[in-house]
Order: sequence, then C-alpha cells, then structure tokens
Amino acid sequence: MKGLFLAGMGGFFGTCLRYLFNTVIYRLLSYPTFPYGTFIINVLGCLVIGLLSGLAENRLSFTPELRIFIFIGILGGFTTFSTFGYETFGLIRDGQFLLAATNAILQVCLGIVGVWLGYYFSRSL
Repeated sequence: MKGLFLAGMGGFFGTCLRYLFNTVIYRLLSYPTFPYGTFIINVLGCLVIGLLSGLAENRLSFTPELRIFIFIGILGGFTTFSTFGYETFGLIRDGQFLLAATNAILQVCLGIVGVWLGYYFSRSL
C-alpha cells in the first residue's frame, strides 16, 4: 500500500509538470500541427531517467521507496508515451503518414539516446 501511495503522489507531481511543460511549449510554438510538446517531454524524461538511474547505480543510494516515487511516480507521470501513441494514431488517421512516421522514429530513437546520454553523464558527476 505504501508503494501505491508513493507512485500515486509522484504521478500527481509528474503529471502536473507535464501539463505545465506542454502548455508552455505549445504557447511558445503557436500550437503547431506536429506534437512538439509530447516529443520534447518524452526525450527530456528519457534523459532524466537515464541520468538518475546512472546516479543511483554509481554514485547515490536510492531507497526502494525513493525509486518508486521518482521513477514510477514522477517520471511515469511526466513522460507521455500513451499520449505519444494517441497523437501518432491521430496523425495516421488524418492521413499525415510522414509526420506520424517522423514522430514515432524520432521519439523512440532520441528517447533511447537520451537514456544513454543521461546514464553517460551520470558517470562524470
């Protein structure tokens, strides 16, 4: 029950952060047709999870409770993979096949690169 509470509280904060980031990004970009908000949030979330997981393995000691709160809760609420799927499907549904493919390829590839970079940077901290 404690883990569920920690994941839920972290998810609340992560979701609020995602909402704020997404709102700012779309206002700055004048609401473009490409889902830049989700794209930026997913890549940033992957970078952060890579950095923190690398730090947790090499430098810092994260308790199981802190891991649940941060990794499952905050970052799980912040990253938007389900929204990514929905938005990509919407592009496909609207006949925007090139944008859908670009969105999927860039988010997956740069997300993996973000995790690797975060992990790599964690070793130099």
